[in-house]
Amino acid sequence: MTSPAQPSELPGVTKDDEAPIAPPPVDRIPPRHTPEGRISSEGKVLNVFSHGMLIIWALLVTMPLLWAVMSSLKTDEQIFTSPWGLPDTLHFDNWSRAWSKSNIGDFFLNTVLVVGCSLIGTMLLGSMAAYVLARFEFPGKRAIYFMFVGGMSFPIILALVPLFFVMKNMSLLNTFHGLILVYIAYSLPFTVFFLTSFFKTLPTSVAEAALIDGASQTRTFFQVMLPMAKPGLISVGIFNFLGQWNQYMLPTVLNTDEDKRVLTQGLVQLAASQQYKGDWSALFAGLVLAMLPVLGVYIVFQRQVQAGLTAGALK
Repeated sequence: MTSPAQPSELPGVTKDDEAPIAPPPVDRIPPRHTPEGRISSEGKVLNVFSHGMLIIWALLVTMPLLWAVMSSLKTDEQIFTSPWGLPDTLHFDNWSRAWSKSNIGDFFLNTVLVVGCSLIGTMLLGSMAAYVLARFEFPGKRAIYFMFVGGMSFPIILALVPLFFVMKNMSLLNTFHGLILVYIAYSLPFTVFFLTSFFKTLPTSVAEAALIDGASQTRTFFQVMLPMAKPGLISVGIFNFLGQWNQYMLPTVLNTDEDKRVLTQGLVQLAASQQYKGDWSALFAGLVLAMLPVLGVYIVFQRQVQAGLTAGALK
């Protein structure tokens, strides 16, 4: 049997004369009705919604800050007559009056001393305890860890009365070092909890190599592990700084000496001392002076904070 001749094999017919065979018609479904189209449209709606919520949240946070800054540069009359308007002239004398006459400068320096020393002690003790809990096995390890975790859930207001008598018996009332020790104890649970999880994400091979090279555990911790944990240390340090800088309840109970008051106590004293004759421009200036260090620290270290918070999730 012979196969039938192809069109190109017939006499007088070439390949150029062959008509292309059209593919069968395919019913096309509109993209919006496909699963991919629905997912894309839902993603766009969710993206618009999330950005809208972020914009609203940003306005809720920034508007009070901007209003406080503008009010600190106005006179008392302008604060009440045009509270939302821009100041006609910038009255920086409000800041100098709040710093000197209202003793905000003394309160500011006291706060820097207390928070600076307590932050160093908290980070040193907290990082050491977290490293041991994350890298070593010993009896009672889980019990110690859960004691720190339980300290985070314990309301500080329940400990004020016994803490007051303990500080009184130890002659630590109305002293800077007594307030520093209380701040350290107050901040340690969160610090240990955060850094324990962070140290677990760090590779063990680097520490093992340092130990093989003859480094002691202490040298390995301070020269190898702490530099590797820098993002986590900065993140938890920022949170501790915010909590200790804005602390009001502990110094109010444990520090009643007027010469040793911290900034939060000074702002309350400034507002209370005005009574019916309020120096509102100086009060707003004091608020701005109290906010500036916090904003400055976060702006400088915002990338390290984000890196520390996402380090565990990116492992």
